[in-house]
Amino acid sequence: MNDKPIGIFDSGIGGLTVAGEVMRQLPNENIIYFGDTARFPYGPRSADELKEFVFQIVEFLQNEEVKFIVIACNSASSAALEVAQEYFDIPIIGVVEPGARAAAQATRNRRIGIIGTQATISSSAYVKAVRTFDAGAKVFQQVTPELADFVENGELSGKRVEDAIKKYSNSLIEVDIDTLILGCTHYPLLSKTIQKIIGEKVVLISSAKEAAKEVGEMLARKSHIRSEQKTPCYRFISSGDGSKFIELGNKFLGREIKDVEKIKLG
Repeated sequence: MNDKPIGIFDSGIGGLTVAGEVMRQLPNENIIYFGDTARFPYGPRSADELKEFVFQIVEFLQNEEVKFIVIACNSASSAALEVAQEYFDIPIIGVVEPGARAAAQATRNRRIGIIGTQATISSSAYVKAVRTFDAGAKVFQQVTPELADFVENGELSGKRVEDAIKKYSNSLIEVDIDTLILGCTHYPLLSKTIQKIIGEKVVLISSAKEAAKEVGEMLARKSHIRSEQKTPCYRFISSGDGSKFIELGNKFLGREIKDVEKIKLG
């Protein structure tokens, strides 16, 4: 069991931020990463569509004999995490609850902002999750539909990116948030620009970092940590064009992705 890989998946390459954090925090673990690039973006999709996609990918990863699954997509986590956990025997976590917990712990004035895709914001998943940790926290949401597309296309800085972030940040600055949840796993790649615009005093919460911490804690509790000092095996799989994995892998992971398998689901 301990040698079996961790399965991580996202709508595209954004979930590589989660995979990168898992690689850093759990350097001995084998990983299979699945990017559903053929059906990106997930943000505008309906909850029923997202549930269907999640079930297809979890079934695929189960057949690859993973020991643990991370839904490294806020939209998919918001729509389908609970039903997937109920249906499948394998341990599955998302990225919403770890980020919400960290935000509730970090805030000083109990005013928390969230930026994310339409699906994530419409679900109010982060609002509910934050309030399980602090029922009195004030939570302010902002849909940021363009940002994931910028990252997916490798556009991580420049005037267009800054203008979009300024447009979405104004309402959050006005309500005096002191903590901002980056409610999409693509967004950590834009964190420098977001920090500059939202203000240095605002704490940015990366759901990628927090999810990786939770993976380590859960594997440790189950005694499923891979302790052998062998070189880990990383597999990258795409449902569509895998060229972006190779092109942007270094920015996301700090390491080169040399090969991407292509497998179409559905």
